[in-house]
Amino acid sequence: MDNFSLVGIQQIGVGTENMVDSWKWYADMFQMNVRILEDDTVAAKMLPYTNGRPEKRHACIAANLQGGGGLEIWQYSERKPLPLDFEVQIGDLGVFVTKLKTHDISAYHSELAAKYDNVSQIYTDPKGIPTFYILDPNGNLFQILEDNYVFIDEHRYSGGVIGAMIGVTDIDKSLTVYRDILGYDTIVYDKSGIFSDWQTLRGGQQQYRRMLLARSKPFAGPFKNLYGNSTIELVQALERQPRKIFESPRQWGDPGFIQICFDVVNMSALEKHCKSLGYPFTVDSCTDIDNFDMGLASGHFTYIEDPDGTLIEFVEVHKIPISNKLNICINLMKRDRTKPLPNLLLKLLRFNRVKFN
Repeated sequence: MDNFSLVGIQQIGVGTENMVDSWKWYADMFQMNVRILEDDTVAAKMLPYTNGRPEKRHACIAANLQGGGGLEIWQYSERKPLPLDFEVQIGDLGVFVTKLKTHDISAYHSELAAKYDNVSQIYTDPKGIPTFYILDPNGNLFQILEDNYVFIDEHRYSGGVIGAMIGVTDIDKSLTVYRDILGYDTIVYDKSGIFSDWQTLRGGQQQYRRMLLARSKPFAGPFKNLYGNSTIELVQALERQPRKIFESPRQWGDPGFIQICFDVVNMSALEKHCKSLGYPFTVDSCTDIDNFDMGLASGHFTYIEDPDGTLIEFVEVHKIPISNKLNICINLMKRDRTKPLPNLLLKLLRFNRVKFN
């Protein structure tokens, strides 16, 4: 296999001071209630981002089977998480908004607003798509967008992750990563000014340049039908110097959106491509081994940084539990990984649903 392919956004990591409480909230509000993976071990491979010390953490990847990527909900087990000492504004450097989808924005807005206060009114984005925002109890901002693709109809309004807003200092410079590596090569819009859908958000009355990127080439691989399509929105502050969300002494895994993670096929080809563009892997879980065990799952994960230090993770899945109850695991290394897994097989993930009291 000479070429790599991106399968989709697997997850966006969100650090928290209490993983279980945060998971309960995301399950209630966003139906992120299917456990893809849960791990409570030492992150020994992440030393460049944990001040050179192996740190134990408790993390889970939770998904919504109506489609889209998941959330990796993350908490240090022994080190005290270091929260932000400032409020994140639009355009601050890093992932500052996670985009989620719904197939009925009016109904979902009514559902969330009926049980939670920090929900904006419905606006339209620069493309004219209905949208609203919700601020979670830890200060993380989510954008809800209308998207009609549903993987499994569970008769809910919510869906999974379909993108992110990422603050950058120079949009044009950042395109080497987001266009040339990640393949978001279609400019949906590129506008500058003050935006009506941001007026109630922190920093929303300032001037920004925002560029929404989509992919002309479809995603391909085992989980593409689950993840669906996605977009990346790059945001550049024009009136102020943006702050870095994960600036020292804060480190990977502290509260906030940690990274955006892409499911990939053929990590070695991806590595060559990243190197050729000047973005070598900063972390590689398999420099001296062929396979990295993650409990019932296994695979190969790597990281690069965008020009402002935002972490982008790549994961090549080797083995994944489809149903813990039925003891069904899929060894993807024995399959044609360029083709999607049968939907019937992926639907067994519903047996990994977690019920909270």
